[in-house]
Amino acid sequence: MPLKTPEQYEESLRHMNFKVYLQGELVTNPVDHPIIRPSMNSVKMTYTLAMDPQYEELMTATSHLTGKKVNRFTHLHQSTDDLVKKVKMQRLLGQKTAACFQRCVGMDAMNAVDSVTFEMDKKLGTNYHDRFIHFLTRVQEEDWTVDGAMTDPKGDRSLSPSKQADPDLYVHIVEKRADGIVVSGAKAHQTGAVNSHWILVMPTISMSKEDADYAISFATPADAEGIFYIYGRQSCDTRKLEGSTIDVGNSQFGGHEALMVFDNVFIPWENVFMCGEYEFSGMLVERFAGYHRQSYGGCKVGVGDVLIGAVALATEYSGVSKASHVKDKLIEMIHLNETLYCCGIACSAEGCRTASGTYLIDLLLANVCKQNVTRFPYEIARLAEDLAGGLMVTMPSEKDLRHPEIGKVVEKYLRGVASIPTEYRMRVLRLIENLTLGTAAVGYRTESMHGAGSPQAQRIVIARQGNLEQKKELAKAIAGIPSK
Repeated sequence: MPLKTPEQYEESLRHMNFKVYLQGELVTNPVDHPIIRPSMNSVKMTYTLAMDPQYEELMTATSHLTGKKVNRFTHLHQSTDDLVKKVKMQRLLGQKTAACFQRCVGMDAMNAVDSVTFEMDKKLGTNYHDRFIHFLTRVQEEDWTVDGAMTDPKGDRSLSPSKQADPDLYVHIVEKRADGIVVSGAKAHQTGAVNSHWILVMPTISMSKEDADYAISFATPADAEGIFYIYGRQSCDTRKLEGSTIDVGNSQFGGHEALMVFDNVFIPWENVFMCGEYEFSGMLVERFAGYHRQSYGGCKVGVGDVLIGAVALATEYSGVSKASHVKDKLIEMIHLNETLYCCGIACSAEGCRTASGTYLIDLLLANVCKQNVTRFPYEIARLAEDLAGGLMVTMPSEKDLRHPEIGKVVEKYLRGVASIPTEYRMRVLRLIENLTLGTAAVGYRTESMHGAGSPQAQRIVIARQGNLEQKKELAKAIAGIPSK
């Protein structure tokens, strides 16, 4: 069954035994919890579109392992065309959900682990790659959603993992046994973890010899014994408990993050893909980060498309769409959004084949892509708030609109263009609020800054990949200066 239906995906989560805490309480049914459910719907869309012939080319691929059609989120990139289609798929899903659809991290992790384990085995004589391919084959056959887990809490950032006052501030090996390892620690900001079947863990930084116990990569069921989750708060998240579709802004879809805790979790050797090989930890971090920074040139652009469309509607509903400054600001939003997309496509088209056969994006351009993402969505959101107007954040609730007495007053005084129902105006303004200030802002504006690494992390790679010395030589040749 290489392709799950959306219904099968939802049902599969119901059979899992997640241990999730939300606002201090243990959640008995994560799938139907009103705060969590919209994020599950976003992941579900990755299954829905894969079943639609209209989107088959983007949403599915042919597995080079089995020859079967698989969901692209479980696929290893076999060409630059695969890399380009990945970005186009992510833009499509952003357009369909206006939220984080959560499977990107696992896809990026699997592609990174594939090439790194292959090169690690070749140099060290280990057999991690065979283990990983066996795991990936199962992922493809079951169409599992895999959550990539890289970010550790880190504690005191001035200290290495092994020098922390509390060793659990980075995931590490507690015990090595004949049948596997036992790990302890936590992963922070875990996107979509509670909607995933498996977790693929990676180290979060380049390790030294003294940190070898922290240089680990492994896969584990998301509901394995010893794993529990503390669900993260989002702005306006309790609006989902009110039963209002207008006030949430995007009532159907959403995203989520969680603190994932490993309390002495056992991992069998067959699911261990790095165990102390610290010299390869930096490579794994860099390649995963590169893939994930490429992803932002797709997903954030798709959400941006929805935001731009919502703002255009809001200006029409208020009667200002023909003003020259409004047109110019919408043009600027489109310009910034498409520039992000250009970088996502460029780093994909300039990708290259790794030793394992999996294609890697151009690392320099991927980091340029993400560096732009740390800036442009903020300006797009600023322009959106500018054009939406103050009513976006002072508007009465849906309950006021539905009230038998004051509802007529709301209808009367919040109407813009006479031919447009007041409810439509309220709906689109709440959507803009959701995308710029509310729960979706976590997956759009704020995540644009910190997701896939902070801005400084990209600048470090840009400095390393920028080949400044070669540029100096180019200048010398043109200026007539002898080269050393």
